[in-house]
Amino acid sequence: MATVLVLCMPVQTGDVTMSGKATPADAASLVLVVWCLVRLLRGRGGRLTPMAASVLGAPAVAFAVATAASADPSASVPGFVRYMQIFVLIPGALLLLVRGTRDFRLLCWAMVVLALVQGAVGVVQSVTLTGASYMGKDVRAVGTFGPLDVMGMSTVVSLGLVAAFALCLADPRESSRRQRVTAMACAAALVPPLVLSYSRGAWIATAVACLAVLLLAGARRAVAVLLALAAASVVLVGGFGVGSSMVEERLTSITHIGSAPDRSVTDRYSLWSAATSMWQDDPLTGVGPKNFPAHRDGHASVGLSSGSDTAGAGMQFQKEPLLSPHNMYLLVLSEQGLIGAVAFVGGGGVLLLCGLRRLYAARRARPGGPTDAPGTADCGLAAVGLFVWQGVDFLYADIGGPSTVMTAVLLGAITWWALVSSPAAPAAAPRPDSSVPTADGKAEAPAR
Repeated sequence: MATVLVLCMPVQTGDVTMSGKATPADAASLVLVVWCLVRLLRGRGGRLTPMAASVLGAPAVAFAVATAASADPSASVPGFVRYMQIFVLIPGALLLLVRGTRDFRLLCWAMVVLALVQGAVGVVQSVTLTGASYMGKDVRAVGTFGPLDVMGMSTVVSLGLVAAFALCLADPRESSRRQRVTAMACAAALVPPLVLSYSRGAWIATAVACLAVLLLAGARRAVAVLLALAAASVVLVGGFGVGSSMVEERLTSITHIGSAPDRSVTDRYSLWSAATSMWQDDPLTGVGPKNFPAHRDGHASVGLSSGSDTAGAGMQFQKEPLLSPHNMYLLVLSEQGLIGAVAFVGGGGVLLLCGLRRLYAARRARPGGPTDAPGTADCGLAAVGLFVWQGVDFLYADIGGPSTVMTAVLLGAITWWALVSSPAAPAAAPRPDSSVPTADGKAEAPAR
């Protein structure tokens, strides 16, 4: 929880081209991993199942191979450490340390609290015109992450919204009314800052994740909830006043990214093409972690701009270099080749399938049933919803910035839900007609 909540603190991003910059969230995650190691050495930690060891070990091997085969191994070492932190060490620590659904729910509520804090800061920035620059006005909500990590606030707000939305859809027989109402109120409160982030990728990922949670919670009430959300969104957008035209234009631009893309989308297409070209040159191991910027200009088209414009939120105008393809799958493919891509996508597929299977078992469970512990379906909805959000968001974004630690915590929570051993079935009660041993050791038939 501290690893999540420490992201409420403002962080000066500084020069984004420099590697090895540690944030308070990175320090907290290091304490988390070290504490897990201490518990393991003292024999108090959990155990990795063969499935969990495979899912966490395969990416670690792929990262090591890509780093060793890199065109510049010394430059790839910081990337190897970062990948290990985000995709192996922190998820593995959470898998071993989370003790049950109570811990999982606390982690989800920590995400919601972080989202509320950052969202509140973002709304104030937009209303007082102290946010990041967007269309010539300082109205873009970025929270404490600043304009150089413009996706930071939208990421944490989206994750908090999806987690709260999943918790409010819990079965009334398995969750208190207070929790459901509070979660619903938090989800509604997080919609304005998400809208004011003007992040099309976060909007799409959140909509897809919430729709998936709705359908998994029950198709019959999905229609009613969708109608209520549509009505609320109309009222919300209509209440923005001056800002409604910007929101409408940003929403409309989503349908024009293929026919009439803006400059940011054109740059993204160029970066995607460059990533694909890098992979074609080194199909097996890629160019090495952290080596995308060094090979970008040799593979990108002449239409790629020199960088994205950033300003506002207390920072003067400056060009932010384009250091990644803004697509996690293409980033892994270009820097780690087929070896890294197969381990990355394959591990995610295993987590999704195992998470859905456990959610199905939890929904079928009843008190005293043999399949899974009852009252855990809300945790499954949150885990699957967060996983869907991350999977869709990776189509438009990748790791980078202080908010990346949230990605690691998110993957850890999903890994715990998908790979932790299910509770053992309760012991069967003695049959009423079973024989009862007497004092002399002979069996005596029970009275009928």
